[in-house]
Amino acid sequence: MKSKVPLYLLSLVAYLGMPLGVIWMNRIYEERHVFVLGMPLLLFWMVLWIILGVGIMLLVHRLNPENREEEKEATE
Repeated sequence: MKSKVPLYLLSLVAYLGMPLGVIWMNRIYEERHVFVLGMPLLLFWMVLWIILGVGIMLLVHRLNPENREEEKEATE
């Protein structure tokens, strides 16, 4: 069985990306009042990480070796 540590680290990035980045983005927005795609920078950051989080977790699901074994058993 392969090690799952890289998958856990990848899911940790998805989990911590929004809350840790919000602190940093809030400082930038207070200084410069930046807008991205018509949204304040902080709102854009949160929407971006919702989308990235879903993508990262989908990647973790696809790379998980246990899910591959279950798919093989279901097709047989």
